[in-house]
Amino acid sequence: MTALAPVAGAATYEELVERARSGRLGPDPGTLRIAVAFVTRQAVRHDGRGTGYRNEVLSLRLAGAVGSCAVEPGALRDAAIDECVGADVARLLEHPSLPVRVAALDAYLMHVDPHTPENGARPFPLPGGTSLEKSRARARAVVELLDLSPGANVLVVGVVNSLLEALRSRGLRYVPCDLKGGVTEWGEKVVTDALGAADRCDALLVSGMTLSNGSFEPLRRHALAYGKQLVMFAQTGSAVLPRFLGHGVSAVCAEPYPFFWLDAGAGTLHRYRLNGADAGSGSSPDSVPDSGDGQ
Repeated sequence: MTALAPVAGAATYEELVERARSGRLGPDPGTLRIAVAFVTRQAVRHDGRGTGYRNEVLSLRLAGAVGSCAVEPGALRDAAIDECVGADVARLLEHPSLPVRVAALDAYLMHVDPHTPENGARPFPLPGGTSLEKSRARARAVVELLDLSPGANVLVVGVVNSLLEALRSRGLRYVPCDLKGGVTEWGEKVVTDALGAADRCDALLVSGMTLSNGSFEPLRRHALAYGKQLVMFAQTGSAVLPRFLGHGVSAVCAEPYPFFWLDAGAGTLHRYRLNGADAGSGSSPDSVPDSGDGQ
């Protein structure tokens, strides 16, 4: 099965934003208004896990599309929601808050090019179940996108314990990285300098949340310069990141709102690969977030 590359990719994030702002990717963003803005706050501690995490995600609804951007809990001003509702997308693409700009771009691109096979997406059915079962299922979908032999070293940006489990199950080593630092579920030190750790890793597995803290571009440039695989797992910017396939990004596991952790039912992820290959059948659990984009 051959996957198509998404329409109108971009070499840099700044270039993509400029194309959207100028209307070269679809309708004039000045003519499109956000109908609904909301923030989803979540605290999680899976059964059998010694640590928990919190998620906070800004979401904007544009017609039938929802764009999202995760933020550090408490970092988003309450007034941001009021500033988004009724505002046109062009205005929000120039908002002083980076998470607002990311969510607006995500909503616009989701509206223009939704996750469909025609746009390069391949559906991955996510089974229903407990929070941990669904977490592990998503992690399997993400890790299958890495084309690595046992023993390879992966930089994981946005520490997600289920992802680490899935990497271990494949015999892959990893360097966990998160701006919050700390330790993993297994007591491993979490580094805070992603770019500094990238040199000693063979591939990068990166949260879409890097869009909201400005660290995506340096990691994309590193992967491009050194020919490394860069796989993105994205609740933040799920419609944004597929645009960088062939420009440093090798694969994306896109998860638009509603996210897997919102209910116990089945769902669908959307996977994109640079080489067009389908990865796995997507039928059983295996691993996902405890921080980062899932987040």
